[in-house]
Amino acid sequence: MTDINDAPEMAEDETSAAPEVNYAEELLARDQEIADLKDRLLRQAAETENTRRRLERDKADTAAYAMTGFARDLLAVADNLRRAVAALPAEGFDGVRAGIEATERELTAIFGRHGISKVETLGQKLDPNRHQAMLEVEHESHEPGAIVDELQAGYVIKDRLLRPALVSVAKAKG
Repeated sequence: MTDINDAPEMAEDETSAAPEVNYAEELLARDQEIADLKDRLLRQAAETENTRRRLERDKADTAAYAMTGFARDLLAVADNLRRAVAALPAEGFDGVRAGIEATERELTAIFGRHGISKVETLGQKLDPNRHQAMLEVEHESHEPGAIVDELQAGYVIKDRLLRPALVSVAKAKG
């Protein structure tokens, strides 16, 4: 039988026998977990922000360049108006010439309002991103690689190429 006085001693022994909890290690482990979770949260927030920006940029590009196909189709109309003026005889047909030229000017103004402009060619160096060389010709007054003549106008919409300019390029003699 156990004496009542022995009971507190037994309780003390049981308490001291319990495993010691290292609170410092547990706090460090939890601090590390909190830091890891905070890092993951910040990375996810940054990724979400990048996705939002990319979608906004894509939306703006879509709006800016949505009419690209339609604009390419209208370039044929501009070319035909230019050909019509060139095909008219020098004398006569002044009214027809004036009407076609007015239509061409209006089309050019509409292009301008929508960010469509001609690619510069004459006197420029050949730029394969904007020009397509169709012919090489010997030319005394131009250095090799310079554009001598424009066979078909090229166009850009804002900063994107709609159609390259078809050009002839000077080559070295010999």
